[in-house]
Amino acid sequence: MDKIKIAVAGLGGISQVMHLPALLKLNTVEISAVCDIDFTKAKNIARRFSIPKYYKHSADMLSENPDINSVIVATRTDAHHKVAIQCLAEGKNVLIEKPLARNYKEASEIIAEAEKQKKILMVGMNNRFRNDVMLQRSFIKGKEIQDVFYVKTGWLKTQSSDRKWLMDREKSGGGVILDNGIVMLDLGLWMLDFADVHSVSAVNYYHNTKSVEDSNFSLIKFKNGASLTIEISWSLLRSREFFYNNVYGKSGSTSINPLKVFKVFDNTLLEITPKNIKAVTDTKSSYESEIKHFVNVITGKDKQISTGKEALIVMQIIDAIYKSAKKGKEIIFK
Repeated sequence: MDKIKIAVAGLGGISQVMHLPALLKLNTVEISAVCDIDFTKAKNIARRFSIPKYYKHSADMLSENPDINSVIVATRTDAHHKVAIQCLAEGKNVLIEKPLARNYKEASEIIAEAEKQKKILMVGMNNRFRNDVMLQRSFIKGKEIQDVFYVKTGWLKTQSSDRKWLMDREKSGGGVILDNGIVMLDLGLWMLDFADVHSVSAVNYYHNTKSVEDSNFSLIKFKNGASLTIEISWSLLRSREFFYNNVYGKSGSTSINPLKVFKVFDNTLLEITPKNIKAVTDTKSSYESEIKHFVNVITGKDKQISTGKEALIVMQIIDAIYKSAKKGKEIIFK
């Protein structure tokens, strides 16, 4: 079988450390080309990973390589909209790193192009591919934890990168919300099967930043009565990073770091955490699983996880979070 020809647009740390090594592990894939606005970087990385072609602009990469099947878009956030639509318009499947775009409007235009071209659009939410998170989800889908009514999730850590563009709202779209909060929101919504949203309430803080927020605390209420809280910060003063996703139902609960599952039997709460399954939680493994899944979706082996339509819902809520924090009031969804 011919190998799937994939290109990578944007060669920052995620592409170098995660995407390219993961692609090279797959014998069904050929990395045809890479591009980056820093042409010297593109040239050096292409040589390091033995990739035959490299470019400064994605348009040139696409026009000179019509046989490319799919593109991983990992550019700076403000370029996601242009590059993703460009790739989709050329008939390429796209895996785009989170966030899908800077805001709901840009995200909706990307989704519209994917639907118009009938191409695969997947958003890189690698935390969905953590082994412990997938086990959580399986217990919920398997009805071991029924009637989920509350999800409490958060990520407290130092700033992910010192890249200056991340602190420029025009380029990044936002601060800690779009960096870390968006993946926790996505996880919470996934656990709740993307239930219809009723309202959003949020507060932002700017303790060590000016243009973008460095802490956010949000409450999302759903039309089915469930609720989701998100706690996200670069600046909370604590001794270590804390990543959590706690899910509570009427018949039990589950949490991660470490993975725990509890269920009520005869009015007694018992732990039913699998003892013979190792929860693989390292970031590299989650990216490898994500990339493999994208390739399997292209070949029809897997049903897609993390769709563009789900990402659009996430972006709609993100816009409401910023609006609520700015206005200091609850935002009601129509």
